[in-house]
Amino acid sequence: MRLTKLEHAALILETSGKTLVVDPGSFTTPITGAIGDPASVVAVVVTHEHADHWTPEQLTRLLDAAPGIPIFAPEGVAQAAGDFDITVVHEGDEITVEPFTLRFFGEKHAVIHSSIPVVDNVGVLINDVLYYPGDSFTVPEGVDVDVLAVPVGAPWLKIGEALDFVLEVKPKRSFATHEMVLSDAGKNMGGDRIKWATEQNGGEFFALTPGDSLDL
Repeated sequence: MRLTKLEHAALILETSGKTLVVDPGSFTTPITGAIGDPASVVAVVVTHEHADHWTPEQLTRLLDAAPGIPIFAPEGVAQAAGDFDITVVHEGDEITVEPFTLRFFGEKHAVIHSSIPVVDNVGVLINDVLYYPGDSFTVPEGVDVDVLAVPVGAPWLKIGEALDFVLEVKPKRSFATHEMVLSDAGKNMGGDRIKWATEQNGGEFFALTPGDSLDL
């Protein structure tokens, strides 16, 4: 399976000629331009309703290229994306859309501030290899994580919390996501911190930039 990191929170997973898209949002360039054959998309995962993780335009592009593909997301996305057919998922759900198996963890977005509502959020474990928490630090209990996508910059995020998350999960490999709100200096600083945390348990950090791929 090959992972390609796009801008901010968007990921593409490819295996056996099929493609899975995760969180194609407003900070990501048109998603179909990053996929060799957009018709190969078999499913989309949206972790939560905030626009930096999905937009109507991004979903429409995908559905135009691959009509009928399922979109898996929590209840909050189903309410926000009323014009789309959303399959609601919850913590503990496991779904197979060949050749991808999706296991979902967690229920809520990390707290931004007491004045801002806490929305639904799910993390997703893909093919028992890659864990992506969305906008949360939900630890996938009982899972030996091979590759961890680590949020590095957000209004809800303190870098020390990200490091504690990495130290608790103990991934074999990691890379930073959710970085488009940071300057280049901030991205480098956050990446260095995540690298340190990953290495404490013998793992390896990969400094992926938008468009970079990693074989899983």
